[in-house]
Amino acid sequence: MMPDGDRAAFLDAARIAYLATADRHGAPHIVPVCFVRGGEQIYITIDQKPKRGTDLKRLRNIAENPSVALTVEHYDDADWSKLGWVMVRGKAEILHAGSTHDAAQEQLRAKYRQLRNMELESLPVIAIQIAKIASWGDLTPNS
Repeated sequence: MMPDGDRAAFLDAARIAYLATADRHGAPHIVPVCFVRGGEQIYITIDQKPKRGTDLKRLRNIAENPSVALTVEHYDDADWSKLGWVMVRGKAEILHAGSTHDAAQEQLRAKYRQLRNMELESLPVIAIQIAKIASWGDLTPNS
């Protein structure tokens, strides 16, 4: 499902999102992530920030249960008329190599300068195929 104009612009302008996964028993896990949208896909790379290896809970959850949600929001403490969010739901897969993996990492490097000097090539990419989109509020980018 391709996001429409307002939702696409809101997603594209956002710098951070929250990725929700669940294990095979349905136990939820939510983490903040850097992401990029490529058409009907959302891409998230595992990066070199300090972690305990690449055996991350989000990756284990996706391997067990590929249904995920990703939410982007804007909060304005002074003006609640500017509140807004977009949530995408879909199926995630973990890419370890290939042209889609490499292109996603290039798109992420273009969006986030912090990734440009990281060795990402051998690190996995989470690819989410957008199946449903919901939104609420003011979707003006950086409102």
